[in-house]
Amino acid sequence: MSDATRPAPALISIVIAALDVKGIIDVQLTALAQQDYDGAFEVVVADNGSTDGLEQFLRHHPLRDRLRLSCVDASDAPGVSHARNVGVARSAGEFVAFCDADDRVRPDWLRHLAAAAMRFDAVAGGLDGRPLSSERAVAWRPLSDVTAQPKSANARFPWGGGGNMGIWREVFDEIGGWDTTYVYALEDMEFSWRLQLRGYSLGWEPRAVVDYRLRDDLRSLWRQSFAYGRGEVQLYRDHRATCMSGRPVAYLVLMLVLIVIRNPLLPTTLTRLPRGQWLWHVSALTGRVAGSREFNVFYV
Repeated sequence: MSDATRPAPALISIVIAALDVKGIIDVQLTALAQQDYDGAFEVVVADNGSTDGLEQFLRHHPLRDRLRLSCVDASDAPGVSHARNVGVARSAGEFVAFCDADDRVRPDWLRHLAAAAMRFDAVAGGLDGRPLSSERAVAWRPLSDVTAQPKSANARFPWGGGGNMGIWREVFDEIGGWDTTYVYALEDMEFSWRLQLRGYSLGWEPRAVVDYRLRDDLRSLWRQSFAYGRGEVQLYRDHRATCMSGRPVAYLVLMLVLIVIRNPLLPTTLTRLPRGQWLWHVSALTGRVAGSREFNVFYV
């Protein structure tokens, strides 16, 4: 609500929503232990119902003391939004930073995020899909410039990824936290827009980078893209009156033409689209169709 400079936070709480990540979360925890940030921080892992022994694994983790690491039970409702809310409720910091269990923060991530936080109510940074992902995965889902803040063409406000965002606790509480009706995807867009609709500032710090792990198999890619497509419709239902416009029919026609003429069964020289990239578009469209039926609003 104010761009006035705030004092540096006395304690930052890093909240990680987690589900069955025992085999992969060490990458992120090790990266957090290597931060060059001089201030105090704690790490709160919100377990959303893991069955792989995650809680016991973290209880005896070698970095537990160094990270002020705790694991809290967030299994009473599904979804990353609920888990993050539980994690924040059990945290002690006046500033809260969010990252994901399967990604990797850069060594200077928290330092840059904390510095930017003194100028904004909330701040986000970029996601780089290249360092942790295979060439195939990068070809399937090319991400935008890691230094540029994302903004959809039909949206009023920019947004920040939930896996690389920070917010002052008092602001988080005032806007009501993460919307738990967004169970599967795009909770970060909804959160970013609602924050700005309330008059708060969302800053962008391009130096606060997180290495993002892209989906490496077609089934996971399909599920993620379908969830994004469905989530777009939910966003449109909730925010069409304030910050999101519909798409012209020409967009649907263009998507259908692209899907047909770039079918991966055709020679690659004709399609010029990797199979996964084509599948991403098909799945997103399928998700928007399903979402239009579920939320009783047309958005494809």
